[in-house]
Amino acid sequence: MKIRVLIYVGLIVFLSNCAVIRPGEAGVKQTLGKLSNNVSTQGTMFYNPLVSRVIKESTQTNNIKLILNLPSKEGLSVNSEISILYRLEQNKIPSVLENLGRDYESIITSVFRSASSDVCAKFFAKDMHSGMRANIEEEIKVKMKENLEKQADGIELIAVLMKSIQLPRGLANSIERKLQAEQDAMRMKFVIDQAKLEADRKIIDAKGERDAQKILAEGLTKEIIRIRSIEAFNKLSESPNSKVIITDGKAPFLIAGDD
Repeated sequence: MKIRVLIYVGLIVFLSNCAVIRPGEAGVKQTLGKLSNNVSTQGTMFYNPLVSRVIKESTQTNNIKLILNLPSKEGLSVNSEISILYRLEQNKIPSVLENLGRDYESIITSVFRSASSDVCAKFFAKDMHSGMRANIEEEIKVKMKENLEKQADGIELIAVLMKSIQLPRGLANSIERKLQAEQDAMRMKFVIDQAKLEADRKIIDAKGERDAQKILAEGLTKEIIRIRSIEAFNKLSESPNSKVIITDGKAPFLIAGDD
């Protein structure tokens, strides 16, 4: 019985002296308040629980979500949902913990608030809702990186994403009216272009008809007219129906009565 107790006690002591580092994590040993420069990943770390502990941090991509009022160049406030994607560089985790502590996300958030205010104040509110948004996001990211590197090295900024942007009601209505006017103008331009194409088609048809009549008129000589007249009378003579032909006396044939 004593042996079993000793085994259980020894097992508990052994387990309390190790920490399991899972995939996507990194562990740093802290002994008497001093952080080790060695970073361990995916495995078991042994330490003395009386004087040491293991600090585990995620090395995966993390997402900080914020909802802010961003200033614009014209002095308006634009509501936006922000996502800051970042991750810790594995080998530099001790530097981050030493300079920023474990509450480093609050530092990232503060840096973002400052950088976003500086950058957005250079753009109009409508730019945040247009193709300029990607440029604004990139400038905020660059500004944040500069400010973070002054405090600690080891936080990798992946992206700054501006989502669910809500413009002031008056500005949103103005932009909507402008877009509607542009669509109406494009629709009218399409109608005008179609009308011009139809007019061009009619002109081409008329010119073709005129040219055809001109060519036909130039080709109708007296001899051709005589031949066509003979052919017409021949076709009429082949018809079994009785007929009366009235001419002006200049036709090739004059059909008289029976003598």
